[in-house]
Amino acid sequence: MLRLKRLAVFCVFAICVITAVAFWALGQSGVDSRGVLPPPPRAEAKLETSSTGLTTAVNITRNADAEWLIQAAAQTGIPARALRAYVGAASAANHFAPGCGIGWNTVAAVGFVESHHGEYGGGKLNAAGQASGPMVGPSLDGNGFAAIADTDAGVLDGDARWDRAVGPMQFIPSTWELAGRDGNGDGEADPFNIDDAALSAAGYLCDRGRDLAAANGWAEAIYSYNQSDSYVDQVREQATFYAEKTGTTG
Repeated sequence: MLRLKRLAVFCVFAICVITAVAFWALGQSGVDSRGVLPPPPRAEAKLETSSTGLTTAVNITRNADAEWLIQAAAQTGIPARALRAYVGAASAANHFAPGCGIGWNTVAAVGFVESHHGEYGGGKLNAAGQASGPMVGPSLDGNGFAAIADTDAGVLDGDARWDRAVGPMQFIPSTWELAGRDGNGDGEADPFNIDDAALSAAGYLCDRGRDLAAANGWAEAIYSYNQSDSYVDQVREQATFYAEKTGTTG
């Protein structure tokens, strides 16, 4: 009986050790539970067959087909103006980083979580993709949020003491300074414009050679945008929903 008890204790101890070593090894490899789940499917999009004269993201990709855009907007609940920006942004990001493999539905999911596609608090996108309404987040003063002292003298967020996230994709001014891009070809990178913000978000997610077709690459990209496991889960769920509604590339 004593031997059996000792054997049981040893087995429990061995399991604990093995589990601890496994988690340690997982941490050392730079991979954690966020990368265990697969990335969401990559949603397909139909692009127009010829130019209609509309400016597209950095002028290197076509717009979404008009009929597809109307149908997909109805299927997903994404405003058509925002959806056009997401499709263009993903296409442009994949042009610049062919190994990224980002789907427009991932960009759209981030836009939904961050600002409900620019409609949070009664905001709206106009025909030019410019956001109206309260597109400035709370002060990052350490009270329930990270403490980030002002980096832009309040130029973008109106706060000269603390930074605030701005625009439909909710960029912190210091991040926008590094990642902001001109997505509509007007010569200015504006975080309050959905074309600029979506392209900047897609480029940021594809940065550092990330492969968003891989579970670890996709999770790492979303986590870099907002360091919260629940945020990663919410974006994955929303991106999967969009792909289910519109179809996938494979």
